[in-house]
Amino acid sequence: MGSYLTNSMDHVTFQGGMGRAELGNFETETAGFGDTTLAAIIGIDDGAREEFQLNLNLGVSFPTGSIEETDQILTPMGMRPEPRLPYPMQLGSGTTDFKPGITYRDRRDKIAWGAQVSGTVRSGRIDEGYTLGDRAEVTAWLGFAQSHALAGFLRLKGVSQGAIDGQDPLIAAPVQTADPANFGGETVEVFLGVNYAGQEGVVRGHRIAAEIGLPLYRNLNGPQLETDLTAQIGWQYAF
Repeated sequence: MGSYLTNSMDHVTFQGGMGRAELGNFETETAGFGDTTLAAIIGIDDGAREEFQLNLNLGVSFPTGSIEETDQILTPMGMRPEPRLPYPMQLGSGTTDFKPGITYRDRRDKIAWGAQVSGTVRSGRIDEGYTLGDRAEVTAWLGFAQSHALAGFLRLKGVSQGAIDGQDPLIAAPVQTADPANFGGETVEVFLGVNYAGQEGVVRGHRIAAEIGLPLYRNLNGPQLETDLTAQIGWQYAF
């Protein structure tokens, strides 16, 4: 799996070190290919019942995304340098990461449910002087199939994201996202979604899923950007 990312962040700069007068606005942007993952899904159930699935997920993420992205900013002194951007604006982790997981699925008539436990384990500190924190995620869902093709689902997701270990000396902008202490924590979100799976003709093998999520709980390390709403849409083709 590869990825192409676009990130943008709006900023307001206030005049002087402790100034309250607004000096101006600016936006930083990054775009490019992210990290690349090679993964396998291994069935570990006995196959005795078709509706039941238990899969082992094993993946490795390779650091193909840039971690040296820069853009022009507006400083409180009115200068416009082009420094290296904060950690959330970079396109990759910089490390080779191990991604284990286990997934359980089951179904009775039109009702389906399941759960997944997964993680990301970083491989060590990079030359820039830091390592992103390890990540653990637990998600569980309940779905109702309107037909063989169309289903709706409710999903709950909890994430524990570790803090950044170390610091890139070239990331030193006067914003919260440039401070490695303001990274990671625990979050819980709830999602409502719909899933369409093509059954015949030109759409056979194609699957489209969309969901909208709202935050339920946040316990973060230091001040971080707020999440008001999460929207996701995905397409998958199996052959």
